[in-house]
Amino acid sequence: MDSLTQIVLGAACGEAVLGKKIGNKALFFGALGGTLPDLDVFVGKWLFHNEIQSMAFHRGFMHSIAFAILGSYVLGYFLFWCYNRNSRLGTTTRKDWVKLFFWAIFTHPILDSFTAYGTQLFAPFSNYRVAFNNISVVDPLYTIPFFLCLTVLMFFRRSSKGRRLLLKLGIATSSVYMVFTLLNKMYVDHQLKSSLQNEAITYTRFRSQPTILNNILWYGIAESDSVYYVALYSIFDQKSSPIIWQKISKNHDLIPLEDKDIQTLIWFSDGFYSISKAANKGTYIFKDLRYPLMDEKDPNSSVFSFTIKKDNERWIAAPFYPKNPSEKELANFWNRIKGI
Repeated sequence: MDSLTQIVLGAACGEAVLGKKIGNKALFFGALGGTLPDLDVFVGKWLFHNEIQSMAFHRGFMHSIAFAILGSYVLGYFLFWCYNRNSRLGTTTRKDWVKLFFWAIFTHPILDSFTAYGTQLFAPFSNYRVAFNNISVVDPLYTIPFFLCLTVLMFFRRSSKGRRLLLKLGIATSSVYMVFTLLNKMYVDHQLKSSLQNEAITYTRFRSQPTILNNILWYGIAESDSVYYVALYSIFDQKSSPIIWQKISKNHDLIPLEDKDIQTLIWFSDGFYSISKAANKGTYIFKDLRYPLMDEKDPNSSVFSFTIKKDNERWIAAPFYPKNPSEKELANFWNRIKGI
């Protein structure tokens, strides 16, 4: 999920492990551990000069269980060595610090696994990406109550019952909301699949996920042999209103699918992608259809699309910069959330 959410969750882990012993410093070190896995964005750019391979590195090994174990021991031993001096001598143990960093780092990829991007929890032994697709990468209803609880508890003494109560309240509210998103996904999947059946649409694969910033408006995609069917559905939609499914042609034959870099893109998109020709000769638009359309009436308005072309012997991609939505698109988005 977004950086603020991961900082909040990491800080909560730090408080849970060492808050009673070192107070607000535990929040800081937990936030540090919670941020660490996302540094793979910068590591990937340093390791790879190819944008495709760099992009694929994100949520890889540094988001794995193995990295959480390795990182917690390295950071735990180092921070214990730094902290356990002078007046602080004997106030904490090496085990305390290892536990703090393990939970702060480990909960980061676990939380990411509930989003649609996918997380390689089992790297380097497997490149399978875990994705439950039940919460947006940015969801204020998950983050804000959690953040407020941790902010308030900072003003309590480290040994006070109020501080522990606020920590439990923050963890409980975020956890209850996460359970709600899972139940909500079950309901939405039923509605979308029923609509596909009513429309006599035959498909081989299906997935759904919430749109950005909310858990009300959802995006569904179903794959057939030659096309994808995509639609938006709000839980406030009238039951009498039909779900509108747009067709998107695959056009997979436009590029060499056996190429190594293209295979990485296909893996990255979980096979939900379409290709179209760009204006310049030899240049194509790769649309990652795991993510919603900007305009549900325009099948070409994919949120996550980028330009690819062959440069010498390698396929390269231009860095992805999401387009800022127009006022009209924001108004349409808000109306769709409301079920209009």
